[in-house]
Amino acid sequence: VQLQASGGGLVQAGGSLRLSCAASGRAISTYSMGWFRQAPGKEREWVAGINWSGRIMDYADSVKARFTISRDNAKNMVYLQLNSLKPEDTAVYYCAASRGPYGGYDTSGYEYWGQGTLVTVSS
Repeated sequence: VQLQASGGGLVQAGGSLRLSCAASGRAISTYSMGWFRQAPGKEREWVAGINWSGRIMDYADSVKARFTISRDNAKNMVYLQLNSLKPEDTAVYYCAASRGPYGGYDTSGYEYWGQGTLVTVSS
């Protein structure tokens, strides 16, 4: 599975962005998916996850009620809607795929990774 993340950019605090993750090489309908982010000088952290059907979503406390993960298996796409952005949300955002029923919160739970897309939030 190849993953391509896009949609990052520069936005003011309080603004919104929609990140997309396009999968190719294999249908991701049986994969659970996740979004992670990595800020400069920090470890990669889990942001949100979604199971294969899209019925189960989970979020890190820091983004709960602001970010929404979704997927369209027919299009082989996963999305992350970012609302009410804060400067501390600035990071490179990565999408990841897991062969398991739910990838979980750790990077070790995911076998496939995209290249990342940069989100910069100005104050």
